[in-house]
Amino acid sequence: MINKAIASVIPYFPKKFIWMFSKKYIAGVTVQDAIKASKSLNSRGVCVTVDLLGEFIENIDQANVNRDEYLQIIEAFEVAKVEGNYSLKPTSFGLLIDPEKCYQNIRAIVALAAKYENFVRIDMEDSKCVDLELTLYKRLKLEFPNHVGLVLQAYLRRTRADIETLLQLHTPDSPLDFRLCKGIYNEAEEIAYKDGQEINDNYLMLLDLLLYNGVYVGIATHDKALIKGAYQLIDKYQVPDDMYEFQMLYGVTPELRNKVVGDGKKMRVYVPYGEDWFGYSTRRLKENPKMAEHIIKSVFVKG
Repeated sequence: MINKAIASVIPYFPKKFIWMFSKKYIAGVTVQDAIKASKSLNSRGVCVTVDLLGEFIENIDQANVNRDEYLQIIEAFEVAKVEGNYSLKPTSFGLLIDPEKCYQNIRAIVALAAKYENFVRIDMEDSKCVDLELTLYKRLKLEFPNHVGLVLQAYLRRTRADIETLLQLHTPDSPLDFRLCKGIYNEAEEIAYKDGQEINDNYLMLLDLLLYNGVYVGIATHDKALIKGAYQLIDKYQVPDDMYEFQMLYGVTPELRNKVVGDGKKMRVYVPYGEDWFGYSTRRLKENPKMAEHIIKSVFVKG
């Protein structure tokens, strides 16, 4: 209740106050900010996936602007020789306004990434978007089998069934590549696990299923228990180093990240940037009020 109360009022605080905690988790406002942060991570043996902030738009003109900016991001990152790839949220490109236009916008982005032999990850959003995003992914994968991937959310009860369906697409010429995360959106108990242990148990069950079937997995977590469980599954199936990676958010648990890198594991950091940093920060608070206590601590408690 306290977290929810804090989360409900923080969006009304001055932007300068919100930036005090946001700047630790957001690379900056411009593409050059994102390149600088990414190159810094690269110098420490960490690759990246960059994401332009901005999700729910109001019209297709905004979707077109986001498409053009992503095309510029790819050109800038490739010129800078950043070791990384690209993540995007389909709602930024009109998914809930015009799914066909959304597909055309994202297709243009994937096509440019493919030209550079690079890769685009389609983020999974809240439950009303899941079926649309699965359809979008399948369409793009038919044309770009090695240049597009998808995010899966372990807290959704449907995810195992979705994986079993997607496994039918998994072939040597068109391998699957997923990021597995817990999920952050506030969903009803009927469709999502709420208990933390249940979510962790489902996460490891899904990871087991993916690794057993030879799917490349981005193991996206800051949870020590899940990292330990992932290590055990990697050992169990003797998964080659080039068939998985660990993924973490920019600015989050850097000591744990360094430990995983020190263990010789590939690490990719999700680097968000953009002018919509304020909207991103406040939406994350509404979706996950537990973040509020960490924000207060980061502002008022040293270390």
